[in-house]
Amino acid sequence: MKPEQRKKIISAMWITLVSIIGITFVFLFLIYNGVIGYMPDIEELKNPKDRFASVVYSADGQELGRFFIGTGNRVYADYDDISQHMIDALIATEDARFEDHSGIDVIALCRVALKTLILQQKNAGGGSTLTQQLAKQLYSPQSDGIWERALQKPIEWMIAVKLERFYSKEEILKMYLNQFDFLYNAVGIKSAAYVYFGKDPKDLSIEEAATLVGMVKNPSYYNPVRKPERTRDRRNTVLDLMYQ
Repeated sequence: MKPEQRKKIISAMWITLVSIIGITFVFLFLIYNGVIGYMPDIEELKNPKDRFASVVYSADGQELGRFFIGTGNRVYADYDDISQHMIDALIATEDARFEDHSGIDVIALCRVALKTLILQQKNAGGGSTLTQQLAKQLYSPQSDGIWERALQKPIEWMIAVKLERFYSKEEILKMYLNQFDFLYNAVGIKSAAYVYFGKDPKDLSIEEAATLVGMVKNPSYYNPVRKPERTRDRRNTVLDLMYQ
């Protein structure tokens, strides 16, 4: 190949790369500002709609019962009410760089892209951060068409970036654990700790916390009631990630 041809090819590659980066930046900028897709307004981001069950207590502070609609058995738990084991297990398993990113884990995304596109690995893992998962829980509607499904992930990225602006890391973790559905009408960590272990979330042992965090990947697949052995294996994986 002649030097002139090589230079033209290299120049074309650089132009293509810069163009892709530029188009991607503009695309994400338009999503961030609500021009493309759906984007909650500032007020909704600062005050997401939380539907908690109404709890009835006796005069001595004992819980007598709860009132909720459908699968809304969710009782608020503050960050200080949650076992540190639960926090450590969640970060180690779902988002190891949670403390370092601002909503998007670029390293994880590059790893997934490399394994999926180049190495053709089906089990490339996920690149979603805990903040992105929270954005999906709070704001992502049911996607019907191909276009909507294709837009959903970058929209969640931009919502995650905004959530990181308005909330501390502790608040994001608390919101995530208050939102997650652990099956059997155990929505949120307070209900889950009571339904599965009969205790408050702050009293969860490291094994119990690892079991609940193991369900986050797929609650139906890692169901402690119906699939105890599979759930136990997943729990051990979580413990191993915590050790690492």
